[in-house]
Amino acid sequence: MPKPDCSSRSVAGPDQTTLTRRPRPDGPGQTVRHPGARLDRPMGHAVGIDTDATPVPQRIRRSPPPFRRATVTAVAPITPRLSRVTLTGADLAGLVVTEPGASIRLLLPPTGADELVIPTWRGNEFLLPDDSKPAIRTFTPSLVAPDATSLVLDVVRHGRGVASEWVDRVQIGDDTAVSGPGRGYTVDPTASEYLIAGDESAIPAIRQLLAALPTTMPTHVIVETTDESARVTLPRSSAASLDWVSSTADAPPGTALADAVIATPLDPDARVWVAGEAAAVQRVRRFLFTEREFPRTRTTIRGYWKDGRAESASPEAGGDVERGLG
Repeated sequence: MPKPDCSSRSVAGPDQTTLTRRPRPDGPGQTVRHPGARLDRPMGHAVGIDTDATPVPQRIRRSPPPFRRATVTAVAPITPRLSRVTLTGADLAGLVVTEPGASIRLLLPPTGADELVIPTWRGNEFLLPDDSKPAIRTFTPSLVAPDATSLVLDVVRHGRGVASEWVDRVQIGDDTAVSGPGRGYTVDPTASEYLIAGDESAIPAIRQLLAALPTTMPTHVIVETTDESARVTLPRSSAASLDWVSSTADAPPGTALADAVIATPLDPDARVWVAGEAAAVQRVRRFLFTEREFPRTRTTIRGYWKDGRAESASPEAGGDVERGLG
């Protein structure tokens, strides 16, 4: 009987890593362990497939703060597209918001609900007792002192979505609940200048950032609105300039905002804060980091909402998608 060929031969795997294959007389199915190979695999199986791999467990996200009950005590229009809602309740005591641009989750009860049902955190998301997903949106709250029992939210009314529907029908005395706060922004007083930019969903955060900046800090502010009726008065010092921009009707949301940010010259020691529609701020991110090679550590860029997306993503999933919007 002829002896099997046990000589070594080298082959290149899919990643171009050279693998040393040593045939064995045992035939296919024999597990081969060799320092030159990146995987243990039965001979005769495709290189790069680990047939003994165990499923990777799903990552469990950190549990966010539980929901606190509150009651709507005031609703007032700020612009034709922006409404201010005041929430009050004893449970809000201890919900402290001291940083500008922080976030809270707002529970939006369905139309006609007889009572408010509070969801609980089930490892990766909030769920109701029947395992259904509640309607939750993220907003920038007013700054809240430790002993305060009320907070204020500004909601953009864009004509679609559960938050717009809720703010259109909400009445004084209606019950809701909030969870938070999420982290805010720490102003760097050593920066040479600030560039702050956002769309209508970012106006509450921009207002807080401008109020927190040193009065002598050179600051350029860019805000995109649908039209002039959505513009508001923003606090700013004599060292700050403000540009209002609007995208054309046939352009994706955030186009004018991204164009203006990209066209703005930046000092190497500037700080940049940008928030708005996800695709638009991603365009800004790519330009700053790839083309301009601006330091990432000096920027905060957040997607607050996604055009065409009906459901919000949880902040743990990577952002503030749908912040401030219906």
